[in-house]
Amino acid sequence: MASNFILLGLGVLLAGCSLALASDSSPLQDFCVANPNGPVLVNGMACKDPKLAQATDFSFTGLHMPGNTSNPVGSKVTPVNVAQIPGLNTLGISLARIDFAPWGVNPPHTHPRATEILTVIQGTLEVGFVTSNPENRLITKLLQKGDVFVFPVNLVHYQRNAGSVNAVAIVGLSSQNPGVITLANSVFGSKPAIANDLLAKSFQTDTKTIDWIQSKF
Repeated sequence: MASNFILLGLGVLLAGCSLALASDSSPLQDFCVANPNGPVLVNGMACKDPKLAQATDFSFTGLHMPGNTSNPVGSKVTPVNVAQIPGLNTLGISLARIDFAPWGVNPPHTHPRATEILTVIQGTLEVGFVTSNPENRLITKLLQKGDVFVFPVNLVHYQRNAGSVNAVAIVGLSSQNPGVITLANSVFGSKPAIANDLLAKSFQTDTKTIDWIQSKF
């Protein structure tokens, strides 16, 4: 009986450890300013000498500037993560500004390492995410200025400007390096390209259609 309790306790401990490891590690010091040229390979970035840290390691200028939405999808993401603020390293948080032209979209994508929380600053946005297989249920909502919406980690999601004027959103992400996988770019724009017959069967279409889509990427 005692051994059963011990095994149960070990199981709970291991489950707790696995949950802890599923997100960014907690810092073990005041800060760890990223050193992208550090010789040590770690899960994240190595720290530079804390005595060399400066205010510029913890700041970013320019988020008030609109992004250029003159592109095929009509949106521009301005990230503020560890690449822009080295002081975010190990802190498990970042943000971004998203600008939308009228009817512009931030195409379906995922963040492999972060949950996202979005606030509409200007305009009207249609947002949504899709649950995992086999249900694949779309959860969507029309947001107005001041509204907030959460996209769970790893789930496919999107945003679209649902109006005829520009829209702006600010998003927070639960990682200093959330990553992004845009589905269309990954599937149709990989290098080297995924075989067109494989994609034709996967999307239940023909290779000519796949070739045409791949040519866009």
